[in-house]
Amino acid sequence: MVAANGVSKATKAVKPPATKAVKPPATKAVKPPGGKMRASRAVAPTLALERQLWNDGHDVVVGMDEVGRGAWAGPLMVGAAVLPRDRRVYKVRDSKMLLERERERLFDRLAEWCVAWAVGAASQAECDGLGMSAAQRLAARRAIDGLGLIPDRVLVDGKWDFVGTGRTIRIVKGDATCLSISTASVLAKVTRDRIMRAEAPNFPGYDFELNKGYPCPRHKMALQAFGPTSIHRRTWVFMEHLPWIGMRVFRPGQPTLFDPPDAEADAGQW
Repeated sequence: MVAANGVSKATKAVKPPATKAVKPPATKAVKPPGGKMRASRAVAPTLALERQLWNDGHDVVVGMDEVGRGAWAGPLMVGAAVLPRDRRVYKVRDSKMLLERERERLFDRLAEWCVAWAVGAASQAECDGLGMSAAQRLAARRAIDGLGLIPDRVLVDGKWDFVGTGRTIRIVKGDATCLSISTASVLAKVTRDRIMRAEAPNFPGYDFELNKGYPCPRHKMALQAFGPTSIHRRTWVFMEHLPWIGMRVFRPGQPTLFDPPDAEADAGQW
């Protein structure tokens, strides 16, 4: 059963038979099982690394992934998922490989399946005020806090440790090969998509229900025509050249129509 805060109670799991495996070093990014591979829907993520860690005595293994870092509008979110050892949900893939309707169908099944899961968010204002890297770390901390469990190991996609607990294992293409990371990516993506669809009626013309705040030609046209909304990130470089509706932006040395006249300049014009 999943609680309202997105965290389910841990269930008793049967420990699988021990298998011979070598623990990857936590200080280096590791390649997915089998070495180099091309991300594909035909290749399902596995529990290979999670089982290796369970067998080594790490009971709480958390998979984490972010969504929304490259968006122009809306929050940055990080999903966290702790998977059971004795059950499996099929057709899970990295969220980017799935259609929106596929992710929506999976969401409730994944939420019920997880021992615990949570999604942490950093708002548009926090992304602007802290910077994207610090905002992602903040969202990750909130996701871990939401689990209600203390992680023994945290698995993240890519080469950057945005968790920073000293228990992190970085996995190249982990979102496509590691089942707990793939699960976290789907939970975070669906949660963020629902937020952006709910925002869409408040900002007609920006197509948030379709683009979810990410760059696309129609989104760019809306920005050029109407300016940024209250949920756009204002520190992106291209924002400097867009109209701002409903607010005035002052920069050092920027003149206004109400500046006092410059007597010397006026004198030189006559």
